[in-house]
Amino acid sequence: MTAMEIFITTLGMAVVILLCRSSFLLAEQELPMPRWLREGLRYAPVAALAAVVAPELVLTQGHLIDTWRDPRIFGALAGLMFYAWRRSLFGTIVCGTGVMLALKFGLGW
Repeated sequence: MTAMEIFITTLGMAVVILLCRSSFLLAEQELPMPRWLREGLRYAPVAALAAVVAPELVLTQGHLIDTWRDPRIFGALAGLMFYAWRRSLFGTIVCGTGVMLALKFGLGW
């Protein structure tokens, strides 16, 4: 591709993205949405987070982990327990990461 083709392609992609993302702002009035859809959308962030985190916890190089000595499992469990105890997102991240790194570098898992 030439430099001009790359520039035109990039510009076209930017326009399409801008139109897609701003389309809900361009409407003069709120678009009607069924109640069941509105309630279902409340769970979208949690579902997206689970879809990203779960494979990272149970897969290594595209295969299921085959040993219990994986620091990610214990880090996730420690983070889950900390969150159930204190309800602090920052503390959960620090606790889970700390346990995972302690097992990984301290015990060599």
